[in-house]
Amino acid sequence: MPKDNTQRPPLRYRSVFISDAHLGTAGSQPEALSSFLKHCECEKLYLVGDIIDGWRLRSTFFWPQEHTNVIRRILTKSRRGTQVYYVTGNHDDFLRKFVDYELKMGNIQIVNDAVHVTADDRKLFIIHGDLFDVVTRYHRWVARIGDVAYVTLLRVNRYFNNARARLGYPYFSLSAYAKHKVKSAVNFISEFEKAVAHECRRRGFDGVVCGHIHHAEMKTIEGVSYYNSGDWVESASALVEHFDGRMEIVYWNDIKDMIKPSNVHPLRVA
Repeated sequence: MPKDNTQRPPLRYRSVFISDAHLGTAGSQPEALSSFLKHCECEKLYLVGDIIDGWRLRSTFFWPQEHTNVIRRILTKSRRGTQVYYVTGNHDDFLRKFVDYELKMGNIQIVNDAVHVTADDRKLFIIHGDLFDVVTRYHRWVARIGDVAYVTLLRVNRYFNNARARLGYPYFSLSAYAKHKVKSAVNFISEFEKAVAHECRRRGFDGVVCGHIHHAEMKTIEGVSYYNSGDWVESASALVEHFDGRMEIVYWNDIKDMIKPSNVHPLRVA
C-alpha cells in the first residue's frame, strides 16, 4: 500500500468552541487564532459570540489583514466540510437581525443560540451569555463605559508587558489580575455562572457552553456542566470536544508546542 504523505492537522477534535475574538480591535490576537484554526481539524466549529467587535468598528474602524485572515480561515474550514455555527453576542449584535431569516452561507449558519449533542449523548445549550449579564442587558451605556475602560486597560497592559519582556519577565495580564482580585469582579463572574447554569437546568439541558466574560472555565454547578470558552484577547483559549465526548479547555500558548516545526509556516491563508 502506498504511503500517504498528506499532512494532517495535528490538532483533531470532534467539536471546537471559540468566543470573544473581538476582531476589529487592537487588543485582539488574530495571528494566534488564525494559527489555531489552521492547525486544528473539527467536524463542528461554534463561534460563541463577539467574534467581530461591531461596537468598536462603529466608533473607530480598525481592520488589518490579520483580521481578514481569521475570517478566511473560517470560510476555508466551512468549504472543506466543517459545520460552522456563528452564535451572536452583544458586540456583534448587528447580526441578530439576520437570524429570523435563517441565514445560511454554505456550511455557515447564524443563530442566537444552538444545541449541541456530545459524543457521549449529553445535550449542551450554546449561547454567548450577554443575556445573563444585567449590566449589558439593562444598562447599555454603563456596559459601553466599561468596554472603553477595558480597552484602555488592555492598551496599558501592552506597554506594561513590553517593559517586562525587556527585563526578562514573563507575560502578566493586568485585567485578569483585576478580575480575580477585585471582589466585585469575582462576585460578578460567580453570579453570571450561576445564572447561566440555572437557565440551562430550567430548560432541561445537561450543560451549557458560553463566553462573554473572558474567563475560561469548566465546572459543575448544581448538577449542570458549565463551560466557558474564554477569549482571544488575552488567554487565547478554546473549548474542545474530543471524539469520546470529553471536554477540555486548551490554550494556544500550550498547544502550539505540539505543532512540528515542519508544519509551521508563516501566516498564509489557503
